[in-house]
Amino acid sequence: MKATRQEEELQRLLEMIRPGDGAAKEEASRRWDSIAKPLHSLGKLERDIIRIAGIQRTAAVRLEKKALLVLCADNGVVEEGVTQTGQEVTAIVAENFLTGNTSAAIMAKKAGVDLFPIDMGMAADTQVPDYKVAYGTRNMAKEPAMTREQALQAVLTGIRLAKEKKEEGYDLLAVGEMGIGNTTTSSAVSSLLLGREIQEMTGRGAGLTSQGLERKIRVIREAIRRNRPDPSDSLDVLAKVGGFDLAGLAGVCLGGAVYGIPVVLDGFISGAAALAAVRLCPTVREYLIASHVSKEPGMRAILAELELEAALDCGLCLGEGTGALLYLPALLMAEEVYRSMSTFSENQIEEYQELT
Repeated sequence: MKATRQEEELQRLLEMIRPGDGAAKEEASRRWDSIAKPLHSLGKLERDIIRIAGIQRTAAVRLEKKALLVLCADNGVVEEGVTQTGQEVTAIVAENFLTGNTSAAIMAKKAGVDLFPIDMGMAADTQVPDYKVAYGTRNMAKEPAMTREQALQAVLTGIRLAKEKKEEGYDLLAVGEMGIGNTTTSSAVSSLLLGREIQEMTGRGAGLTSQGLERKIRVIREAIRRNRPDPSDSLDVLAKVGGFDLAGLAGVCLGGAVYGIPVVLDGFISGAAALAAVRLCPTVREYLIASHVSKEPGMRAILAELELEAALDCGLCLGEGTGALLYLPALLMAEEVYRSMSTFSENQIEEYQELT
């Protein structure tokens, strides 16, 4: 079958991705070891600054300008009663990002992060910037959530968003989402890509009862049975049981790797999207930073597959990018120590030695 224009474009972009700069990481590691403090005493913060040096291809790490992209979309599977609230909540919360009346908006302001809500596919028109693929996905319990071309469009849109922010001078991207029903799609996508049982990867989302959780698992099982996604093709998985927000987030992860900008993941939903991106190009994992371990049960399995270790474990399950925002101030403090603190030699102190 002849590749479509969108498939060719995605392949061209994937071919641009290259590994992080090992020399920059080594230089950053030496810088940490020279600072007048006990070796590795800032733990995972040091690790992530070194990772960012590799991504930015310089030991002169820059974290001055930071953006949170919150991708908003609706999911047709809500018809199956898998959520605690109705689909209309997506648009309400999305517009509240613009007025600063959401958890993520409040946290972003405090953390000095610019917040950008994006309409990837909400069922209603709002004041949120419109990158809409369609007015919500179809009900995956009855038919594929979207066409393959729609999945490609969403992924390419995510890559475009990363490019735009890079061109605007942003040093780091955090990602979040808003979309009623997207823990259902994330559970479906991650169970397929990991080859795990659905119940292992499915949690209560925004607060389902035990009966609601059982219904959610049944609906996911039926969606997979009916649509038969190919686990070896993450685009097919996204198209058949995913969402526009998930596909767009996968694109942002890919875009981070294409354009050399670190992407700080939030929780389970962005983790499922990152997993889809890494299946398209394994090198993408080098451009990802895990902020926290979600309360959703499947997150630890996703992080293990991505070979990432989250810095925080706060029992969060809010979404919107709140976990990523929570981690950024700590990362910025580490960057300031890395950049500003004097060395052992400058203080005329004997350097610490690695224990053997």
